[in-house]
Amino acid sequence: MATVKKPAAKKPAVKKAAAKKPAAKKPAAKKPAVRTVSKVTAAKKPAAKKPAAKAAVKKPAVKAAAKKPAAKTAAKKPAAKAAVKKPATKVASAKAAPAVKTEVKFRDLFDAYMKEKLPREQGYIISSFFSPTSAYSIYEVISYAGVKEIFHTDSGLQFISGGKKLHVLVEPATYPKKHEEPVSRMQGESIPKRYNELEIFTAKNQSKIMVAKDPEEISGSFTILKPNQINFAVVFYELPDMYKTIGEFFEESLNRTRRIPQSDARKVSQFIANTLEKKMTFKSIE
Repeated sequence: MATVKKPAAKKPAVKKAAAKKPAAKKPAAKKPAVRTVSKVTAAKKPAAKKPAAKAAVKKPAVKAAAKKPAAKTAAKKPAAKAAVKKPATKVASAKAAPAVKTEVKFRDLFDAYMKEKLPREQGYIISSFFSPTSAYSIYEVISYAGVKEIFHTDSGLQFISGGKKLHVLVEPATYPKKHEEPVSRMQGESIPKRYNELEIFTAKNQSKIMVAKDPEEISGSFTILKPNQINFAVVFYELPDMYKTIGEFFEESLNRTRRIPQSDARKVSQFIANTLEKKMTFKSIE
């Protein structure tokens, strides 16, 4: 019977060996431990990316700073093109200037005669007779047409032509002989008109500008005296704006040299230009 019990005791020993197999599975439990390590390292990696993010922020700032000079250079290029275009505009205006200069509206009478630029068919001549001691002045406006001949004399230019003459008298407020008719005044201060034949304008400074209501007829010939230093003789060319040019010429002369206020000088000048256009046109001369 003792021999039979020995084998029964060996079976638990086999069970113990079978119980050891689960213990062999412990190495499989180490895999989670490895994963925890990888999680730690994975968590550390985002922390390492934070400085990289800061560097990324700085880089756009550098790029933006680099782009500013590029923008300036881009802005300079159109400016250079505009600068190139400006000279082209100046050249165009310079080319147009000679065309304006060739259209001479009036010229000194004696200079025009010497240069053979005196209009012989028709024209207007304005002569002045200024007092050397005061603003007392006489203007003569002559319209002529169909000139046959022009002679240069010691005293001036003689026109063999018919025409019309308009007198304009400027009388300063201090003139001592206002009571005398203009036709009765001394030589150098008289015009062949009475007060009732004149359109009289009184300026703000009490000067009087007298314009003949009707021009005088010229038959045969007339002479334009050579002016001295303070006087002038000017010829106007027949152009579309001729009467406007004559009005502007009178306005400047009355205002700057005869001391007539600007507004009064403009009013009188317009009246003179209208009188010439209505009563002294070239058609009426013929």
